[in-house]
This record gives sequence, structure tokens and C-alpha cells, in this order.
Amino acid sequence: MTVSAKTAKTPDHAAHQSGTLSPREQSVLWDMEEHFWTSGADNAQATTASNAVMIFPYPPCILQGDHIWNHMKKRTGWRTAIMAERRVTSCRDIAILTYRISAEKPDVPIYKALCASTYLLDEDKWLRLAHQQTTVV
Repeated sequence: MTVSAKTAKTPDHAAHQSGTLSPREQSVLWDMEEHFWTSGADNAQATTASNAVMIFPYPPCILQGDHIWNHMKKRTGWRTAIMAERRVTSCRDIAILTYRISAEKPDVPIYKALCASTYLLDEDKWLRLAHQQTTVV
């Protein structure tokens, strides 16, 4: 027997219960994300969990832990990073930021991508657990 969408009940477990972050918490996360783009690899590393995972489109790679920072040292230092279509989704101590980025730096074409970063609130400090970029052409 098939249950129709109208009669299906949403499970009560945590993944189906979205929370709302305060405007202050959202501001903190968006500031962290902007600095991730504009303040260099050292700043990004300070706000990222040591076992984080990141997916980059060029060169295409999935990196974890210290491998991230070898890659990022060559690709940071964006002069500007404009984030549009910002969205925040949260559940308990996890927040996911999604957005469209347009970033620029001298002598490099403007970089455009769709991005997602996942943060964990760990002992009153937000840490990036994952970051993913999909280039927009």
C-alpha cells in the first residue's frame, strides 16, 4: 500500500525540525564566511575544524584536514567577495549557509560559484565542518 503525499506524516526526529538562528548568530556566521574568502588561509584555518572536508572545482578535488591549507594558500586573498541569494538552514547546533559568490582579485577573472558551508556550534564557537563550491559558467 502506498501512502500519498497528503496523508504522509513528517517524522518527528531532529532532521525534520528546523531551527531559527538569531539575527546576531546569522551575522556572525556570514562575517566568518566573508572572511573565509577575503582574509587569507590562516584566518580560514582558525575558523575551520581540523578534520573538515572541502570540495573545490578547480582543480577538481576533495580535500580534508591539512591538505586543505596547502591548496588554499595558493588560492586565497580575494579583494572582494559578494554573496547573493543567501540562505541559512539550521538544526540544533548545525547551520548550513548557501549562497552565490562573485569574488575578484587583481589579474584574475571574476570567480562565480554556488557555495555551501556547514558549521557546528562547538562549545560556544562556530567551526566550519565542510565547504563546497560549484563554478557557475
